[in-house]
Formats: sequence, structure tokens, C-alpha cells
Amino acid sequence: MTQAPPAARARALPLSTAFAFAATSLPISAVAIAISVYLPRHYASHLGIDLALIGAAFFFVRMIDIPIDGLLGWSMDKTRTNWGRYRIWTIVGAPILMAGIFFLFMPPEGVGRTYLIVWLLIMYLGNSILTLSHVAWAATLAPHYDDRSRLFGIMTAIGVIGAAAALAIPIINEARGASDAGNVATMGWFIFALTPIAVALVVWRTPEKIAPEVAGHQFRMRDYWALIARPSFARILLADLCLSLGPGWMSALYLFFFTDSRGFTTGQASILLAIYILAGFVGAPLMGRLATKISKHRAVIVATTGYSLVLVSLMAIPKGNMLIGAIPMFMAGFLAAGFNVLTRAMTADVADEVRLEQGRERAGLLYALTVMTTKIAGAFSIGLTFFVLSKVGYIAKEGVANTPEAIHNLELAYLIGPVAFVMLGGACMFGYKLGAERHADIRRQLDERDALYDEAPIIEVVSGEPAIAVPPQASR
Repeated sequence: MTQAPPAARARALPLSTAFAFAATSLPISAVAIAISVYLPRHYASHLGIDLALIGAAFFFVRMIDIPIDGLLGWSMDKTRTNWGRYRIWTIVGAPILMAGIFFLFMPPEGVGRTYLIVWLLIMYLGNSILTLSHVAWAATLAPHYDDRSRLFGIMTAIGVIGAAAALAIPIINEARGASDAGNVATMGWFIFALTPIAVALVVWRTPEKIAPEVAGHQFRMRDYWALIARPSFARILLADLCLSLGPGWMSALYLFFFTDSRGFTTGQASILLAIYILAGFVGAPLMGRLATKISKHRAVIVATTGYSLVLVSLMAIPKGNMLIGAIPMFMAGFLAAGFNVLTRAMTADVADEVRLEQGRERAGLLYALTVMTTKIAGAFSIGLTFFVLSKVGYIAKEGVANTPEAIHNLELAYLIGPVAFVMLGGACMFGYKLGAERHADIRRQLDERDALYDEAPIIEVVSGEPAIAVPPQASR
């Protein structure tokens, strides 16, 4: 056990630690791509559940899941154990996610809406615990403005690998001549096996510092509104809602659009989606790098403007032309990778501002509120788009030929909504005030105040086991 001096904690996070910590992004991103793109279509096409019922099930589950995030975030911030604050929640979330994945991705014949709702709830609970503990832990792991952009860029880039691995499954299956029906089950087994490995690496290799708390402030229910009403955080929440709703809307309709409108096979569409996702491996760290040059909120404006311009070019892709289709998909994926990188890093800055004012850690709660917006977007993107398609004559069942009018309506739904929402997300960043200079002043004040209190324990990794390094008493 060793004491981490203040100078050491101020240095940039070592790359080896950042990459080890980012491992949780692997299963989280694989789940995200499988749930948003492949699972709804599997239940509609292969299990024969009505599109509107599937959309309603996803919407219902999200509405139940959303308030749970607030309770989870509050509970995480209150947790103080010898294993750390967010580490223990990471350990708890893994088996819950694995149970949901197993039953959701390997369903027996004849399942219906109730089965889908129950296992969606369990899967989303485990996923929420892992996601919230990961991003809140990241906020304490990289306390400085530019270092956060760097860490969240690495987390997103590593997540791209998990998403790309899931995307490779239908591509490989099509090359082998296997049917689409087995894609979802294979994805399920992959995520099921990946989750404990990734979580074990994070728990084993990543230190955790529990920030000192100032006595006197207790969180009350009305403080939820006080957090949401903060000008800087309100902008982040609205931007995050729009930047999740736009791409989420597209994800729900992706396979329908690229197979029925653009004339690609499922395997070819998966290759294009893999290009979109893999572009984030380059885009995420570079957008984080751009944020260190022009600030995070300005980088959001650049990313959303470019992304919207690329989207309108998708209708120009010749049917079945992989070479031309790859160009806008790479560009869109490159820019979209910056959305979560930047808004999550900005949320960590707000968490510092709140801790300075209240004397208590609120990162878990702030990230819970941010994740709520993503879930609201997910609920509406699947629920609303599937409902709309079912009402305009589009039929998702395999072997059915849709009318030109139904396909035209599919194209309108795929493009118009995402462009509008992404541009609105970028517009939220005009007038944003919590930039690098303001955050540097906040960190200075936090560091000065923390030095007046007993230093908080640092949960270090010693021979693979977490241990508390207790520094000497600081003078008051």
C-alpha cells in the first residue's frame, strides 16, 4: 500500500490504466448495437411478434427503467466500501446483465410480449448499473478538463471494438451461408462471455479515489430539479437527448432502410454499419483531441453540423454499391463518435462544479440523469418509429414485398427526424459557459479545499486485490 501524492494525482492518467479501465465499454457497446439494430428485427421477423407490440414493449420497459437510474445514481454516490464506491457496483451489474442477455437473446419458441418485457427489464437494469458506475468512476479517475476528453475518447474507441465484434457476427454468418435467424443467439453468447472478462480486468487493474465530503449538505428530492435547472447541465441534458434520439431513430430503422431502400443484403448492410462503428475508433479520440483545442461545446457544434450534412447524402448511394456507400457511412460514424465523448466529459465538469458548491459527490446522480435522456430517446426511437411504420403500410415480415409508397415513407422516417434532432443538439451548445478556464478555477478551489480535510482513501490494486491506502492526517 502506498500513498499517492497530490502531484501524482494531478498528472495525466497513464495510458495503460485508461485502456484497462475502458474494458467495460466492450460489452456495453456490444449490447447497444445488438439491442438497437438486431434484436427488435429478430423478434419481428423470426418470432413473428407484431411491430407495434415490439415498439410498445421497448417503450414500456424504458419508461419503467428511467426512474430507476436516478435511484441507482443516488445509491452509488452514497456508497463507501473497502472496495471503493463505483467498483462494487460494477461487480454487481455484471451478473444481472448476463442473465438478461441469456434469456433475451436465446428465447424459446412461442414467446410473446410479456417474456420480452420481463427480460428487457432485467437486461436494462444490469446495463444501467454497469454504464452508470463506469462513467461516474471515469469522472473521478480523470479529474482535469483535457484529461477527461482523452479518457472518454479512449472509452468510446474501445467500445467501438465491442460493437464491431458484434457486427462481425452477421457478416461472418452470411459468408458461411448461415441464415439470419442465428445471428442474435450468437451475439448473445458473445456478450455473455465477454462481460465477466471485461469487468474482471477493470476491477483488477483500475484504482479508485473516493472524494472527501464536506459536512452539512444532505440531498433532498427537490435537489433533482435544482441539478436539472442548472444552465450548463440543462444544455447538456437537452443536447444529449437530441444526440441520442437522432442516431437511435436511425438504428431502429437501419436494416429496413439499407435492405429495402438501398438494395443491400443483411450481411452487406452489416458491413456498412461496421464501417460506421469502426470509424468511431478513429473519430472518438480525435474528437476528444479537437475538444482540447477549441473546447468541448464547440467540438459538439462541429460534429453535429458535419453529421447532419452527411446524412442528407445517404439517398444518393446507388443501390447495392458498397464502395460508394462506405464513404458517407465512415464520415457519419467518425463524427457521431464525438457525441457521447463530449457530453459525458462535460457532465464530469458539471459534477466538479456541483461538488464545489455542495461539498458532496454527485457524479453518479448527474450521470443517471444524463443516461435517463438516452433511455427516453431509446424508448421513443424504437416505439415511435415502429408504430409509424406499422401505420404507413410497411410490413417487416420476411418474404413480404412492400409497396413503393411504403418504402418512400420508410426513407422519410429514416432521414428527416435524425437530421432535425442532431442539429437541435448542436444548437444547445451555443452560449455554453463551463469552458476550460472556468473548470480550471473550479479544480483549483476543489484541490485547495480537499487539502484542508483528511485525504480520502485511495482504493489501489495490490497483487490483484483492492486495498485502502490511508494517508496521514492533514492539518486543518
